[in-house]
Amino acid sequence: MAIAEGDYIRLDYTGSVDDIVFDTTSAEAAKEAGIEKSSATYGPILVRVGSGHVIPGLDEALVGREAGEEAEIDVPPAKGFGEYDRELVEGVPLKQFGEKVQVGSRVKNENREGVVRDVIGSRAIVDYNNDLAGKTLHYRFKIIDLVEAGIERAKGLVRLYAGRELATTLEDGVLTLELSPGIGYDRRWVLWKPTIVRDIFEAAPDVTEIRLLESVKRPEPQVSEPQA
Repeated sequence: MAIAEGDYIRLDYTGSVDDIVFDTTSAEAAKEAGIEKSSATYGPILVRVGSGHVIPGLDEALVGREAGEEAEIDVPPAKGFGEYDRELVEGVPLKQFGEKVQVGSRVKNENREGVVRDVIGSRAIVDYNNDLAGKTLHYRFKIIDLVEAGIERAKGLVRLYAGRELATTLEDGVLTLELSPGIGYDRRWVLWKPTIVRDIFEAAPDVTEIRLLESVKRPEPQVSEPQA
């Protein structure tokens, strides 16, 4: 059955520019490219086709394909990270930054993040374009399968938005997510929690209630070693 907009799928992909990998769901590909992160969770991700979970060019390429299909595509800037905009390159007084900056430094200014391309006198030339703006992207991808079960969609949405996996159960319409210790300090989780809850209700009609279970265990007593 052909993939259509609104379908939930598991997707494996690797994106590159000029044969240099910038993003991948594969731990092996990340390691080979030197971009592996110990905090990242690798493996196929859940995507709702047509919902902007991946860049537009890749999202469009999923429609009409079959589960199990592999393909390669080129994505132009307009359907990737946008065209390069010279208006987003600005001179900023060095005194606006709280620390010393140099060429290549990533800086934040007025809630925007950019890269210092040059330092001229008392001003830094900051480029606020995405690093991949103006680039043609190449993607290799595989549609692993369609995801129909509500609980599997819920697990996938948590990982998609929060970048983590949580123990999840579904019983009599009640979906329980067991929260990891310290998750309340995870900015990504806090930011995306309302979206996760909303999307789970949309993705899983059999879920009538969502419970976020946070538990704290008593620390194990420390055993002191006998002195020699």
